[in-house]
Amino acid sequence: MKTTLITLLTAALFSAAPAHAESDYVKSIEKWRAGEEADLKKENGWLSVSGLFWLREGVNTVGAGPAYDVRLTDSFKQGKLGEIDFHDGTATLKVAQGVEVTSQGQPVTTLALVSDEKGKPTEIRTGSQVFYFIRREDRFGIRLKDNESKARVDFKGMNWFPIDESYKVIAHLEAFPEPKEIMVPNVLGGHFKMTSPGLLKFELKGKSYSLQPVNEDDGTLFLIFRDASNDTDTYEAGRFLYAEKAVNGETVLDFNKAQNPPCAFTPYATCPLAPSGNTLNIAIEAGEKRYEH
Repeated sequence: MKTTLITLLTAALFSAAPAHAESDYVKSIEKWRAGEEADLKKENGWLSVSGLFWLREGVNTVGAGPAYDVRLTDSFKQGKLGEIDFHDGTATLKVAQGVEVTSQGQPVTTLALVSDEKGKPTEIRTGSQVFYFIRREDRFGIRLKDNESKARVDFKGMNWFPIDESYKVIAHLEAFPEPKEIMVPNVLGGHFKMTSPGLLKFELKGKSYSLQPVNEDDGTLFLIFRDASNDTDTYEAGRFLYAEKAVNGETVLDFNKAQNPPCAFTPYATCPLAPSGNTLNIAIEAGEKRYEH
């Protein structure tokens, strides 16, 4: 009797442990997803992006309405805000008389704009709107954000597959002799130059796959991939996934954290697309689904 009781208690202990571990894992993913949604909804987040305007050489007018080259949203009520004088990659903002504009909390009348090419750009604020100077390859433009944008006000929440721990896998990095520069396509029809450390090889649902990551500045691995679910359930252009830097040649790929690129929420983002070879012939039914506008 004593032996039987010990056997039953031992069996119960071992059967309960995986459930507890799974519960902790589910909670960790739910917490991560809540953080991603909060980041998306935050002030000046991707949901606030309301315009992208490529500058032409010379004077570019700024204001609310179709007559302006850089078109603010209708929450700007003064018509013309000013002009951006653009020549050979440099841009200077000249604010129209009587218009209140600030940068770093200080009023602006004339200001040279620093682009996002090497870090934080000059931000120009008026009311609920902010705009700044960007460079994408050989093109220069103005990205506009409005915290009262329809996309942000009407946001319905992110859309996820149920959490499935079987989509969390160990990946082995088959490193290149030296990090390799690769050309990653983007939605503008051009390419971004990025650096890849090698190929990540992994097993999923009993089959072998590989994906090519690129390096982030902090050492994180960034993957842009497509899979068979893009035709039905997930964002058509593919999804993003981040992984820790490989240690002893290994890292973890958790597809429950696969997420939509900013282009899924705004047409004004300049997203990278999956590089050649980063299309999986399996439906990854994990992570973020399509956003239902």
